[in-house]
Amino acid sequence: MGKRVLVIEDEPNISEAINFFLSRDGWDVFTHSNGHDALDVVARRAPDLLILDVMLPGKSGYEILRELRDCPDWKNLPVLILTARGQAKDREMARAAGASRFMTKPFSNTEILEAVRELVIA
Repeated sequence: MGKRVLVIEDEPNISEAINFFLSRDGWDVFTHSNGHDALDVVARRAPDLLILDVMLPGKSGYEILRELRDCPDWKNLPVLILTARGQAKDREMARAAGASRFMTKPFSNTEILEAVRELVIA
């Protein structure tokens, strides 16, 4: 069984693309599309890595990440933040919330795959 990756992303094309190329690389990929119940989904799926969009319906990725970091079970979960906004303040907000890595959209499949491998192995 491969390592589990949970992708919380509300853009279906991005979510499907990540699912496709990570699955081909041997990862077990689960997807979710909103922030409302994201923490419940994390608890249910128990991922080895979370790929988290910033702008989600219901709750932002930053809010979700801060709540995860406050939970002892998920304090050390590697989290790759994805966002269309790549300004310095966005990077700082991600770092302050506890992101393991920050990546802006658009990204290449290779960039995501390399980040996922590094975050899970590290």
